[in-house]
Amino acid sequence: MPAQEPRPEPLAQFPSAEITLDAHGTVQHFHVHIAATETRRNQGLMYVKSLPTHEGMLFLFDAPQSATFWMKNCLISLDIMFVGADGRIIRIAENAVPGSEATISSMGKVRGVLELGSGAARRFGIQPGDRIHHPAFETH
Repeated sequence: MPAQEPRPEPLAQFPSAEITLDAHGTVQHFHVHIAATETRRNQGLMYVKSLPTHEGMLFLFDAPQSATFWMKNCLISLDIMFVGADGRIIRIAENAVPGSEATISSMGKVRGVLELGSGAARRFGIQPGDRIHHPAFETH
């Protein structure tokens, strides 16, 4: 008998936070679900059917590391932003394809990853070098 995937935890049970993002002269505010455990990072935004414009998920790692993501079981397209230990975005993978098993790499060591709905990077003018403000990045 094949192993079943674990039942997804409702996003409402994830911790959440308000973050700001300095995007080339503008400040954007987002409400994010925090995925700071292996189980929550593995689930991410899988099975989510829609994501409001100013909501997303912030994946946090205990220490900077290379990270790879995929879109298996994701129902919506996402912009994936890889964030260094200092809170600066080092890479953006725009419009990740729902359901794809292709790996999306950080291409460097990151302390976190911010996922927003597809088109957010373009809509808000977010670029590599922009900075995310959250306590996880303030101590590094």
